[in-house]
Parts: sequence; structure tokens; C-alpha cells
Amino acid sequence: MKRPLKHLHKRTTDKHDFFDALFDDLVVFILSKLSSTASSPSQFINILSTCKRLNRLGLHRLVLSKAGPKVFSIKAKNWSEHVHRFFKLCVNAGNLNACYTLGMIRFYCLKNRASGLSLMAKAAMKSHAQALYSLAVIQFNGSGGTKRDKDLRAGVALCARASLLGHIDALRELGHCLQDGYGVKQNVSEGRRLLVKANALELAFVIRAVTSASPSRSLSTSSVLTWRAVDYTVCPLLSDYGYNVAVPVVQPVNWFMREWFETGPGRVEMVAGLRLCAHIGCGRPETRAHEFRRCSVCGKVNYCSRGCQALDWKLRHKMECSPEEVVGEDNNGGAGGGGVDLGNDDVV
Repeated sequence: MKRPLKHLHKRTTDKHDFFDALFDDLVVFILSKLSSTASSPSQFINILSTCKRLNRLGLHRLVLSKAGPKVFSIKAKNWSEHVHRFFKLCVNAGNLNACYTLGMIRFYCLKNRASGLSLMAKAAMKSHAQALYSLAVIQFNGSGGTKRDKDLRAGVALCARASLLGHIDALRELGHCLQDGYGVKQNVSEGRRLLVKANALELAFVIRAVTSASPSRSLSTSSVLTWRAVDYTVCPLLSDYGYNVAVPVVQPVNWFMREWFETGPGRVEMVAGLRLCAHIGCGRPETRAHEFRRCSVCGKVNYCSRGCQALDWKLRHKMECSPEEVVGEDNNGGAGGGGVDLGNDDVV
């Protein structure tokens, strides 16, 4: 424990600076709480730029290890070597959010596949649900390698572990895998049960969001939810059984990747023929040509996973796909886009 003042009890003026009188350990503790609850990167950076002491203690290992996911919510246009260095400091401090975010950026955006996988694996081994699910998607697609590098069983195992941690997308993905016999022995009833559970968790999420935003307001049958510049009027009920799905919380790194490949340095790859996942909240790009599967009805949209396909179908694609096929597909279980054809990797 360190005192910042050499003569704490010596009265030199009529007024004391009580901040300077605080022990370093106490300031670090306060900063770690602030970093874990910061609502944006700028909020945390403003604290560091307040004075030299806060700048020094704000980069303490404990403070960086507690930084929340929103501290890493940066825009693609703001990416720089200084930002990269800050991420590495947080990774070295053991911050799992930094490991996951930097891992995704290195793997997909900077094309440093080995380092990106290593960072995501580091977070996954500490039970980071998002990292587990992202690794599952990589295994399902063989991302960063060839078609032969797919490992469906590993993808299912990673989804199962993420679903136990309450990850809704992983739970939905696992349900579709069991229902279709994809990477695991087919069990339709268990797959449907997991899909129902995923939708129940979604409904609970919406109820909490609505009641916390307006406690005196009762939950209506429909509400307007926003994906940045895209608005969807959706009903916060079950998504796979004829109802519209609620908009979940999107991870900052997903927005980063979409911006990187749509308007940032990665747009050159998109022009060259690679595609982004059509689900607006995903942002994952192909790492090789024809890596993602396409809609079997219109052939105009592509998805990295069954979870993204199911969500996008209820949010948007149901209204854009071929009208002649929509009625028949809804009667077959509402998975959207004609279901999944496991015999052809390019069709969902």
C-alpha cells in the first residue's frame, strides 16, 4: 500500500486535496469498478485523460482485467496501432472480453488466423460463452482453412458447452443440429425441446428489457426494436414457431466486423467475391469462396450458421424471399428459407 503524499499530516494550506490523500490501492479498486461498468470506450478513456495519476493507475493490471465488453466497443474506422496495443495490454492482464474481441478481429479482419484462434481458445477455456460459440461456427464452416477442415462433432460439442452457459444462439444452433442430425445423432424431439428453450430465454430477455426500460408500462404484443439504422417491428414471442423473434444484444465485435467489411479496409475482399453473413447482427465474413450456405429458395442471401438463418428469416428474409415458397415452408416448421439441405453445403 502506497501513500501518494510524503507529508500527509503536515498542514501546509487551509484546504486539502482529498483525492491526493487516497491510497493507490483504493483508487485502483474504484477504477476497476468504473472500467467494468463503462458504457463506451470514450467513457473509460476520459477517466485516463483526467490527470497523470489516473492515467498511471488506470493502466494497472487489475483495472484492465476488469474492463467490460463495452470498453472494447470501437468502430472500424477508429482502429489503429494504439488501439491494438491497448487490447494487447488488456489481454496480458487476463481480460476475457479483450481475448475474445481481439481474437475475432485478428482471425477475420487482420487474417492472423492462428493468433486469433489462440486468443478465442484462451477465452473459451475460461468459459467465455461468446468465444465458445464463435469457435463452434468456425468448426462448422472450416473457416480459415478448406472444406476438409470442417469438424462438425467439435462444433456440436462447443455449442453444447456454450448453451450450458446460457448462450441463446448456441442453444438454437444445437437444437437445429439435433433436429437435422448434423454432426450428431439425429434426435428430433430433443432438438425441438432445445429450440423451445432458446425461444423461452428470448422471451424472458424481452420481458426484462421492457420492464427495466419502463416499469410502469405493461408488455404489449408488439414493439419496435432497432438494429442501428435498420428498424424492425417485431413481436417478442417465439421465433421458430410462427412468431417473430426479439432482437438480442449484439456483441460490439460483430458491429466492428460488419463495418470493417462494408465500409472499411475489408471491403476489397467483399468486392472480390467473398460474402458476409446476411444476418444483420452477425458480421462474420467468408474466409474462402462459397464457405457459407445460401437460401434454397431465392439463392440471394448467405448464412454462417443455422442460428443466423433462423433469426434473419423471422426478422427480415421472410418478407423478402420468394412469396410462392413461404406458405409451404411455414407449414413445415417455420425454420425459414426452405430448411437445411445437408447434402449441399451451399443451400440452407
